Amino acid sequence: MDRGGRVKADNRRHQSGVALVTAVLIVALATALAAHVGFRGYLDQRRTANQFAFDQGFEFAVGGEAWAADVLKRDKLTGSPTDDFTEEWASPLPPIPVDGGEVSGQIEDMQGRFNLNSLVIAQDGRLRINEAAVTRFERLLTSLDLEKKWARLIVDWIDSDMEGGFPDGAEDDFYTALTPAYHTPNMPITRTSELLALPGFGAQRFQRLEPFVAALPVGTRINVCTASPDVLDALIEGAEEFTLARDNVLEMRKRGCFPSLQDFGKRLDADQARALNSMVTDHSSFFRAVIRVDIGNTHVTLYSVLYRPDSSNLVRPYQRSLGVP
Repeated sequence: MDRGGRVKADNRRHQSGVALVTAVLIVALATALAAHVGFRGYLDQRRTANQFAFDQGFEFAVGGEAWAADVLKRDKLTGSPTDDFTEEWASPLPPIPVDGGEVSGQIEDMQGRFNLNSLVIAQDGRLRINEAAVTRFERLLTSLDLEKKWARLIVDWIDSDMEGGFPDGAEDDFYTALTPAYHTPNMPITRTSELLALPGFGAQRFQRLEPFVAALPVGTRINVCTASPDVLDALIEGAEEFTLARDNVLEMRKRGCFPSLQDFGKRLDADQARALNSMVTDHSSFFRAVIRVDIGNTHVTLYSVLYRPDSSNLVRPYQRSLGVP
C-alpha cells in the first residue's frame, strides 16, 4: 500500500475512535441525566409523602388539643372548686391508634410554675421591676443550683426602661454590642424558650429551669395545689419544708389539693400573707396540652397553652408551638 493509502486508513481509524468516544460520552451523559431525573423524582415523592404525613400529624394533634379543651370544660362544669392532681385533666391520654400511627397526650397546669412575667408589675402604663418577685425567683434559682444573676437579666429583658439593673442587668447597649446584635423586647415573655436569648444562658440551664417556669400574663397567680415543692419553698424566705418532704407532698396530692390555701397561709406571718395574697390561688385558668403524634417516621409534638377564664366555660387556645415549648 502506498503512503497515501496508509494515511487514509489512519484517518478512518482515528475517526472511528473519535466516534466511539463520543458515543460513550453520550451514553454516560444520558445515564447521568436519567439517574438525576430519577433521584429528583424520588426526592419529590419523599418530600410529598413527608409533607402529607406532617399535615396529617398536625390535624391529629389539633384533635388532641380539642380533647384537652373538652376535658377542661367538663372539669369546670363538674369538678371541685380547686384544680389539683386528683382531677380528670391530670390523667394522661393513653396512646390511641390512628391510621399509620398513634396519638398520646397530657395536660399540665401552667399555674403550678413560677410565672417569669411576674418579675415585673404594670404601673402607669409601664412595666417596672417587682422586687419581691425577683427575690422569690432568686431563691428558686438557688434551689436549682443556678446563678441568681439570671433574675435581673430577665427583668431587663422584660421591663420598659433602658437602664440595666445593678449589678447583673443588661439592656440594649449590651445586646447591640454582641455578634450578631439584637435588641431587648421590653415586653412580657411569650415563651420560656426566650431565655435562650440571654447571653451565656445555654441549653443546659434551660433544661434545668424550664419545668419550673411559665410565660403567662403579668399578674397570673401560682396554684399552690399543683406547684412543685421547689416553687412553694421559693415563695417563703428560708422555707425548706416542702422540698425536704417532697415524697410526702406527692403522696398527699393523690388525695386532693395540698397544701390548701388555708394550710399554706398558716405557714406565713401577717406581712408575708399580705405580700403573697396576690400571688397564690388554688385554681387555674392556664393549662398546657402536650400532644404527641407518631405516623411512620414522622413525629409531631404540639404544645398548646389553653385558657379557661373564671367567668365562663369557654376554653380557647392561648398559644401554640410545634416541637419547642
